[in-house]
Amino acid sequence: MQWKSLYETYLSLGHTVDLVSPEPGLPDMVYAANGGVVAGDTAVPARFKYAERAAESVAYAAWMTKRGYHVVPTRHVNEGQGDLLLIDEMILAGYGFRTDMRAHAEIAEALRMPVVSLELVDPRFYHLDTALAVLDDTTIAYYPPAFSEAARRQLGTLFPDAIVVGSADAYVFGLNAVSDGLHVVHPLGATCFALQLRDAGFLPVAVDLSELIKGGGSIKCCTLEVHP
Repeated sequence: MQWKSLYETYLSLGHTVDLVSPEPGLPDMVYAANGGVVAGDTAVPARFKYAERAAESVAYAAWMTKRGYHVVPTRHVNEGQGDLLLIDEMILAGYGFRTDMRAHAEIAEALRMPVVSLELVDPRFYHLDTALAVLDDTTIAYYPPAFSEAARRQLGTLFPDAIVVGSADAYVFGLNAVSDGLHVVHPLGATCFALQLRDAGFLPVAVDLSELIKGGGSIKCCTLEVHP
């Protein structure tokens, strides 16, 4: 089972993994990143664009409440860490296909962090986490064609030393990766990205999630990171 391989990879790297119980009829719950955003003592559950996934918000909000977080819902559509990625003391926030840009201000208020809004323009990269990976507190990797010209300028200004990933790796969801600041768990097919990571001082860890990619997600999509 590919999901189990990812789970065991995180454990082997010394990470704690909390499992959210699946709900009948909600197969997309496996893409846990979409469930919301957790930072400090606050959790913002997702508000999904499509009705088919709406009940996932309830399930993830229940998990957040059980864990003792202060749960703050949004009025506008937000699809969790699919479009909301924390780096240092700010949030990179995607919009254009799923998350409503109006939710960005709500997220900023709830988490008490500044938000940088980034427009996505290629429907193949419908969530921010398919086109951009946070590697550590100062470093990202991203695929420029997925973003508007204005967003590319913002990213270039904020992250002049970013890793720029090519189409071959982007198309296999190579940027749908999770980093602990040293190890970067990434899809098996992103071979050039792995070399770029090594050159930048990171340790790439490839995991085969080819079956889950068929559903539109990979490593990061399956991982809701909890930020202290």
